[in-house]
Amino acid sequence: MAENTEQSENKPIFRDLTADEEDPDITEIESLCLQCKKDGMTRLFLTRIPFFREVILSSFSCDHCGYKNCELQPANSIQEQGVNYTVEVEEEQDLNRQIVQSERATVSIPSLEFEAPPGKGVLTTIEGVIDGAVSGLNLDQPSRREQSPEIASKIDDVILKLTMLKTLREPFTLVVDDPTGNSYVENPHAPKSDPNAKVKHYTRTADQDEALGLTTEKEDDTPGAKDEVMTFQTNCPNCNSPCSTHMKMVAIPHFKEVIIMATNCDACGSRTNEVKSASGIEPKGCRITLKLTDPIDMSRDVLKSETCSIGIPEMDFETDFGTLGGKFTTLEGLLQNVKDHLSGPNSFFQGDSSQPERKSKLDDFCNQLDKVIDGEMMGIHFVLDDPAGNSYLQNVYAPDDDPELEIVHYERDYDQNEVLGINDMKTEGL
Repeated sequence: MAENTEQSENKPIFRDLTADEEDPDITEIESLCLQCKKDGMTRLFLTRIPFFREVILSSFSCDHCGYKNCELQPANSIQEQGVNYTVEVEEEQDLNRQIVQSERATVSIPSLEFEAPPGKGVLTTIEGVIDGAVSGLNLDQPSRREQSPEIASKIDDVILKLTMLKTLREPFTLVVDDPTGNSYVENPHAPKSDPNAKVKHYTRTADQDEALGLTTEKEDDTPGAKDEVMTFQTNCPNCNSPCSTHMKMVAIPHFKEVIIMATNCDACGSRTNEVKSASGIEPKGCRITLKLTDPIDMSRDVLKSETCSIGIPEMDFETDFGTLGGKFTTLEGLLQNVKDHLSGPNSFFQGDSSQPERKSKLDDFCNQLDKVIDGEMMGIHFVLDDPAGNSYLQNVYAPDDDPELEIVHYERDYDQNEVLGINDMKTEGL
């Protein structure tokens, strides 16, 4: 009996959604129906969305009046930065892109000057967003036609234009903006970068922070803090179960000081580490390129900051800003993280909605990564591009120059400064 209790306690709170799941842990709660004021049933399901994070799916149904409702809510905290997705919709497959829209996100179509304000969180597609907008606009049209015929006529024009978008006679742009950072638009070209979408992470304004109920915390200047290992309670990034995170400041030889945070979860066995710079943003960005010439290169130390992207030009591979977060590991460990991230449980490549061609491309890419990790593909280049200048790749010849390592410091452009929040910084009068 004690063994069963321990297994239940160690069961992850958030699990991957698979067809083989015998016990999906759906929680049922009797609750009041807002339509007929009788008792209905609310069902909650906690799961993870691939390449994204944990969410709570909730649905309500009432057997008395037939009312139904479904909703999606992020299960984790507000992210450090907001996120903006700009998608060029050109083909039918673009209409099928999955979208996680949090309750704080706005969806707009600039060509129609149309913007849907924040509402309930949903898991949908681009076509579903259009259908939802049309349905919402149609809701009160009968009464509008009687009370305000001119307004109703203008709304009919918008409905027609929205409906025509699905025919794709002309490409259009769809923008999802979420100050909480908890929305997501599927990349159908994964693991490669998306040619039809731009992802921008931005620093929230003071008004946005206030609207989200965020307050500014003061830094801890306690003497001796650099020499201590600090421990605090948090939630597992894999299953969201309560666990402990340990944090310490470490000096990397020939580089700078960084903060390393390690999290161990007893529930699911996950062990993760994250690295954050302790010295702020550098005056210039940094691009580090290593030519792989020997399998021993896989043992080089790598510090990838949370603002850094990863690229392998010969494999036409490049990650977005901030993918995988901050990491302090070896080159082999970092490439293995990339592979695990891509080849893990992924509902976009499984079940009825999967596309075999896309899954085949992903499998081929993961096989190529295995060859790189095993030292079977030499002569290719590994690139770290960090606009904040806080990433590092070990020079095994230090203090002499490394003949296979190229480090370029460059001036950031406006968009990179915008992502880092530099454009909004005010230094006058300080």
